[in-house]
Amino acid sequence: MARIKKGDQVYVLSGKDRGKTGKVLQVWPAPQQALVERVNLLKHFDRRNPKNQAGGIVEREGPLALSKLALFCPKCRKPSRVGFSVSGEAKQRLCRRCKAVI
Repeated sequence: MARIKKGDQVYVLSGKDRGKTGKVLQVWPAPQQALVERVNLLKHFDRRNPKNQAGGIVEREGPLALSKLALFCPKCRKPSRVGFSVSGEAKQRLCRRCKAVI
C-alpha cells in the first residue's frame, strides 16, 4: 500500500514551496514523484491550436519527489509520517502523531 495516494492532502517539506499544502493530482511510483495542485508551478509555452486559439505562456504544476512530501493529517491538522495497521484483512494507513486512521 502506498504512503501517499491520489487525492491526499500533503505538506511540502523542502524546496521553494516549503510550507505549502495541496491535493495530490497524480502519483508515479517508479520515479517516486507526485503532482501536487498549485505547488511547484512551472512556465510552459503552449502553441496555438484549434482548441487553444490564444496559445502563449501558461503555468503548470511540475512533479515533486515523494521524499519532499508529508501527509497532512485531517484530525491533528499537522504534517505527519504514515504508519500502517493490519486489522483482519484490511490494511489501513495511520497518522504517526495522533494514531488516527487516514
